[in-house]
Amino acid sequence: MKTSPRIGIVGGGFVGLFLALRLRERGGDVTVFEAAPETGGLAAPADIGPYRWDRFYHVILLSDAHTLALIGDLGLQDQLRWGVTRTGFYTEGALYSLSDSLEFLRFPPLTLLDKARLAATIVVASRIRDWRGLEAIPVVDWLRRWSGRRVTEKIWLPLLKSKLGENYRVASAAFIWAIIARMYAARRAGLKREMFGYVDGGYELVLQRLRSRLDELGVRVATGTRVDQIRDDRSYARVSAGATTHQFDQVIVTVPTPHASKLCPQLAAEEKKRLDRVTYQGIVCASLLLRKSLGGFYVTNITDPAPFTGVIEMTALVDRERFGGHSLVYLPRYLAQDEEFWDLDDSSIKERFLAALEKMYPQFSRADVLAFHVSRARYVLPLSTINYSRELLPAVATSLPGIAIINSAQIANGTLNVNETLAVAKAGLAALQSRLTALGLEG
Repeated sequence: MKTSPRIGIVGGGFVGLFLALRLRERGGDVTVFEAAPETGGLAAPADIGPYRWDRFYHVILLSDAHTLALIGDLGLQDQLRWGVTRTGFYTEGALYSLSDSLEFLRFPPLTLLDKARLAATIVVASRIRDWRGLEAIPVVDWLRRWSGRRVTEKIWLPLLKSKLGENYRVASAAFIWAIIARMYAARRAGLKREMFGYVDGGYELVLQRLRSRLDELGVRVATGTRVDQIRDDRSYARVSAGATTHQFDQVIVTVPTPHASKLCPQLAAEEKKRLDRVTYQGIVCASLLLRKSLGGFYVTNITDPAPFTGVIEMTALVDRERFGGHSLVYLPRYLAQDEEFWDLDDSSIKERFLAALEKMYPQFSRADVLAFHVSRARYVLPLSTINYSRELLPAVATSLPGIAIINSAQIANGTLNVNETLAVAKAGLAALQSRLTALGLEG
């Protein structure tokens, strides 16, 4: 009797689970290894007071075709909810609404010329189709060219620093292009409004349905199982996890590139160097359950000094009744790997964050805080550095035939979100097609 090709997948985030689903549908005998107690990766849930929701903030755009297709495949399209949101901007000690064109024209910190140049920058970026030329240009140089020095220094640079820290110096213009292009596509799909969506129940509901589908298909998912090493002996690929070694015809590694480099000691020196040089931003994100709303903006961008990158009021989109009539707020801080902020404990982070909220929102009181939860992730955003796709973009196939890499560092022309990771998974399967066909897994 012909046996099914054995496929091992290291990493149980959305990439790993989606790959497991598609490879099992092709006839593979699939096992997923996940070091955490539960699957989901950056989309996994957390307990926020008595409620359970995404531990990091997520939103679905009308242009997120891959995400919407998966939600439909899982039979969850009826759980999609859409809403028109508002955008805030905190600068020079004041909070402004920037939710429509009229409010933009009234925005006091910028002159009419500044506003014209800022709007032109967004239009120029939205019309660029070939992003590769932007990879050779430092992001600040490109922004100064189109927005001018004043707008760059007053608006763009503080936003870049809040997201990237000093890594803004090595980011290419492709980074900001990806952000603008995604939001512009969402506005087009949303008839010029900021129409955002979510699954009623958060991504936990999607993950639960995906896990149920995998269980039904016979995919093995080993959570709480840390992989120590992956080796290729030219006949089989072997995954070592603790005292156990598993044998596969193909292993696909979906974890961040520094981990992939360490797990695969047989990779060529140049491959390991390429993987190790990818620059990652991490995140420390507080999720707060509050008695009342802060301001009703889904996202508030901040250019003044603050301990967090922005304010994401999820219940400006999600029905507050899901949280007992309370407000769910995320306070993210993106970090380079060497920043001292990583060493702060939860109580220190809470003190800094609440003090900043008191300064920004006069109506805010610490008595409003019903729950305060801190989540951390070291490797979140692979940064589009200068000439990234040519010099650092990891190849799917490696020098080891039994080991492939499919992860978010292969997002060459986008920004990190669930939709882009699903696109990476699909592209990775296409890149491995000849190998999968040779193993008997037809597309």
